[in-house]
Amino acid sequence: MHQQGFGLIELLMGLAIAGIVLLLVSPAFAALTESNHRDEAAQSLISGIRSARTEAIIRSQTVIIHAIDDDWSQGWRIIVDVSGKGHEDTRNPLLFEHRSGARVPIVGNWRVVNFVRFSGLGEPLMPDKAFQAGTLHLCATREPVSHQRLVLAATGRVRLENLKVAQALCAEEKRLKAKNARAAL
Repeated sequence: MHQQGFGLIELLMGLAIAGIVLLLVSPAFAALTESNHRDEAAQSLISGIRSARTEAIIRSQTVIIHAIDDDWSQGWRIIVDVSGKGHEDTRNPLLFEHRSGARVPIVGNWRVVNFVRFSGLGEPLMPDKAFQAGTLHLCATREPVSHQRLVLAATGRVRLENLKVAQALCAEEKRLKAKNARAAL
């Protein structure tokens, strides 16, 4: 009598081989997924910064792009700064909001730590009228490394650099998030 199908031993060997292949492939897949999330976050943020600058020029008013809950990783909002108090005044008109579900760690140096403010001429200016130029780093989730940088020039132009370097701000962000998570418990 001729049998069709697999025997128990053949089925177990196939599952074992599939399990080994899955173990070998999963770290590479996770790294690829993380890289794609970083690319998407970078493109979204650079587009948002450019849009905020364009809105400021078109409206001839101060426009601000700021991090949601002071965390660029959660997303950003573009507002018209009618009151002069920035994102702290909830009555300022909201132009656009982008929330991020990927949670890519994004940190900025002290000039752009949680907002970028454009004058009516498209210049990035601090509230005290000093030029606001700075760098936002898109960090790896498991190590203190910046994979991409958004560099804001004093002219208002923004560029994206793909450069993997160790970054102290990425390490600081991890330490602060861990501390805040413990405090919430």
